[in-house]
Amino acid sequence: MTISDAKEKCKSLASRVPRDVLIIAILILASSASFGLGYMAGRDAGQGTGSGGSPLAGVASDSPITVSSATGRFVASKSGTKYYLPGCAGADRISDANKVWFTSSSVARAAGYEPAENCSGL
Repeated sequence: MTISDAKEKCKSLASRVPRDVLIIAILILASSASFGLGYMAGRDAGQGTGSGGSPLAGVASDSPITVSSATGRFVASKSGTKYYLPGCAGADRISDANKVWFTSSSVARAAGYEPAENCSGL
């Protein structure tokens, strides 16, 4: 199919369908596409994670989070929702492979973690 063939098919379609119907169809398709793209962008930014999303979604890669051993003041699990002081019992239950370290409580909160209620000093 050439460009001129496609152009003729579009013209024949436009002559059979009322102009108002075409405009409404284009508006509906454009709004649906815009909504879908916005929804996906929100999920990528961590705004729509819900119960199954990662707490690290939407955290900028240049934020001061490290995954090496004991380099921060607060620790959390990659799959958890709470952060701890390194001496708390909850922090001892996190395997070294799953530990995420934060330099401050505000950075931990920005990453979507909450302070653990059973860890005094938070």
